[in-house]
Amino acid sequence: MSSLVVVYKAAGLPEAEIIKGFLESEDLPVHLQYESAGPVYGLTVDGLGEVRVCVPEAFVEEARDLLRRLGDEPQPHIR
Repeated sequence: MSSLVVVYKAAGLPEAEIIKGFLESEDLPVHLQYESAGPVYGLTVDGLGEVRVCVPEAFVEEARDLLRRLGDEPQPHIR
């Protein structure tokens, strides 16, 4: 299995689920990574609400192209 790469960082689970649904609608496999305390307690402080949208390495360029078409440029620190 190829390693997962972060292609988007969402401010919370609802935003991440929208991005995930969009990428999956284009037949890309998507995995969400987040600290479990954020969604449970509704915390958005110190990165606890941050959700990382990840795809397998083979799908990174396609995912980033799709996100650019949405107007959601991946953050500059994500490569």
